[in-house]
Amino acid sequence: MINKLYKTEYGKYYIGKCEDVIKKLKLEKKVQLILTSPPFPLNNKKKYGNLSGNDYLKWFSSLAEIFASVLKPTGSIVIEMGNAWEPKKPVQSLLTLKSLLSFVNNKKAGLRLCQEFICYNPARIPSPAQWVTINRIRAIDSFTHIWWMSNSDNPKADNRKILRPYSKSMKKLLETKNFNSGKRPSQHFISEKGFLSKKKGSISHNVLELEHDFNESELRFPFSMQRISNTKSNDFFTKTCKEKGIIPHPARMPLELASFFINFLTDESDLVLDPFGGSNTTGFSAEKAKRKWISIDTDEEYGNQSKIRFKEIKSKITR
Repeated sequence: MINKLYKTEYGKYYIGKCEDVIKKLKLEKKVQLILTSPPFPLNNKKKYGNLSGNDYLKWFSSLAEIFASVLKPTGSIVIEMGNAWEPKKPVQSLLTLKSLLSFVNNKKAGLRLCQEFICYNPARIPSPAQWVTINRIRAIDSFTHIWWMSNSDNPKADNRKILRPYSKSMKKLLETKNFNSGKRPSQHFISEKGFLSKKKGSISHNVLELEHDFNESELRFPFSMQRISNTKSNDFFTKTCKEKGIIPHPARMPLELASFFINFLTDESDLVLDPFGGSNTTGFSAEKAKRKWISIDTDEEYGNQSKIRFKEIKSKITR
């Protein structure tokens, strides 16, 4: 028996272990994108559940085969994972990197790493606190790793759907048609017309910045992204949770991140899966983009609070 918590126009939220639910739903070769932020390999037990050490490494590696089995031939897996630190030491743990490497190197899964991304949040709370704000011997840990993987060398992807607005300098270059062509110190050769082909914007970078310092530079998020930081205290979800006295999921995936990859790697009506749904950032972003979605989580409390998101877009929720 599969415990379906709720459904919307485009998706369904299930309660249970992702390994069991995925198997029962029979999703083999039906999923275009798995987009998720699994429990991080932390040293302290969190409410949303996490393992540590070799137990985490073994468990995480085993997921690769399960996830790969449900992907379409052109499907992708995108995983966000933060850093871990050694217990009571100002030393960064290698467990995160070992876990990601063991996942992509699982021979039964047949995955390859398409590209690594960095999700940078300059507004992140200083951590690890002991070494950053008390002993003052480390810098703030302000980014997470994002690995884009696939069981194909050429998964579905289109960077024209995640273009950034041109910078002021690029707009000036296109207007004046004046730039230094020829051979650069990097040994790259720039033709006389290399920068004069005007498109709808510039290609996005693989460093995604969640907050922005308006004193530093101009704002240039991709056209497909909404500037709603996961640290923002007045977005609809956080504000509503506060009004209802609900403590929101502490490790929510940023909405911009979900929006970016859903637009980049899927088309309308494609199926997006989040095996660790939590407050359902993935499902909500997929719903707005008119993608079908399935989210799974073991914690029914987080599943219920995720319903709040869909009230923002007045999406009908049923059992």
